[in-house]
Amino acid sequence: MAIQTYRRSPHHRGITRQRKVKILATLGPASRDKATIEKLLRAGADAFRVNMSHGDHETHRETIANIRAVEKDVGRPVAVLCDLQGPKLRVGTFKDGKAFIRHSAHFTLDNNPEPGDDNRVCLPHPELFGILQKGQRLLIDDGKLRLVVIRAEPDSILCSAEVGGPISDRKGVNIPDAIVPVPALTEKDRRDLAFAVEQKADWIGLSFVQRPEDVAEARSLMGSHGALMAKIEKPAAVGNLDAIIELSDGIMVARGDLGVELLPEEVPPIQKHIVARTRASGKPVVVATQMLESMITSPSPTRAEVSDVANAVYDGADVVMLSAETAAGQWPVEAVTIMDRIAAKAEADETYRQRIHLTQTPPDATTADALAEACASIADALPIEGIVVFTGSGISARRVARERPSVPMLVLTPSMDTARRVALLWGTHAVATRDIGSFEEMIAKGKRMALRHGFGAAGTKLVTLAGVPFGVPGSTNLLHVVTLTGNELDTAE
Repeated sequence: MAIQTYRRSPHHRGITRQRKVKILATLGPASRDKATIEKLLRAGADAFRVNMSHGDHETHRETIANIRAVEKDVGRPVAVLCDLQGPKLRVGTFKDGKAFIRHSAHFTLDNNPEPGDDNRVCLPHPELFGILQKGQRLLIDDGKLRLVVIRAEPDSILCSAEVGGPISDRKGVNIPDAIVPVPALTEKDRRDLAFAVEQKADWIGLSFVQRPEDVAEARSLMGSHGALMAKIEKPAAVGNLDAIIELSDGIMVARGDLGVELLPEEVPPIQKHIVARTRASGKPVVVATQMLESMITSPSPTRAEVSDVANAVYDGADVVMLSAETAAGQWPVEAVTIMDRIAAKAEADETYRQRIHLTQTPPDATTADALAEACASIADALPIEGIVVFTGSGISARRVARERPSVPMLVLTPSMDTARRVALLWGTHAVATRDIGSFEEMIAKGKRMALRHGFGAAGTKLVTLAGVPFGVPGSTNLLHVVTLTGNELDTAE
């Protein structure tokens, strides 16, 4: 089955995109300067992640200022996602800074602050002693060590080393078999969230989500500022997925901790399940962690990594993410370039359209959803060049993106905040422009902006989606097909 392709690539001042899936690149020591940020953007990045686990607020403030400066220079709305660290469970220290847990040996985690040895170590998290039960697992150092609880008492946990090995100070602990009674937001996270709101971050990434209540707490602290992305990295979150999706603005499949706490073979089907459920909600979904991990030190990825990225694209994910590859790696620009090429090639596959529609995304019983579905149907039935969506909040664009239409979407909004948030939405090309006041102005502006941004030429058709009365949230009720003449006045906005 052949797919429809762009006759002309949508562009902002020479920046073109040959794909609809978005790329989120993490910034760090290797990439947070203004020159590299611009290179990453031109190479294919659509949004940037600021990892609050590393660095201080002054460094992050400078990084975000650099993003905004580049955004102004290139004239393209760019989303900023501030990713909160979340609570980190860790063991205490050892007498010599390290120890060795023998395979099948007993090992005790206790509340004694004295340095540990080959037989015991402090677990400085008293809230854990009351929840663990016989047979539950503790994974240490990203799962390199695996302990199984034999007996849990108020001041100690006796374990058997199912997988032993070397251990050193303050290694991380994962507890996959229980809901950990630790809030998703630590005091550090609360300070970082306030900082992100102050910096007008477009998205906030919430780590260690286990329950819907974790999302609700973060939402209350954010108020009306920014959009909230819940990171699914705990088995408990998978069990509460639908409720978490409902309370969030987007979802991230955070395969780091998720891959530690689950068996390796469990992660791929769960990833596909999360992507499908989030797509059905019409909210953006990000696939993250180790997508091109080898490119931290290598100028080219492994074949397995290429397939991993392509599979996320075939599943219809809105966004694929780079972490250490761009934050600290030796080849940040090359990593974005290759990810861009992989995604473009997958989308050019003649089976791509069929594959992404294996996930059913039925519309809700609303006028807005019915019209969004109609936009996609018209684009399939007629030689349509693009879909022009007028929106104040971005919700209409989200509804159209859920349908995964065969043509790109030009999102026109009077809100720069909306234009930036939409940068993480599949198939969208957002432009911040003055609002419209009449049907005639809508048609004229839609045509003018479509020509300016490469959505068609003289004689091509567009579908336009808007709401009347104009400027009223939630009023999407108008669908119109227009033909470009090529003579539309290209006035300044």
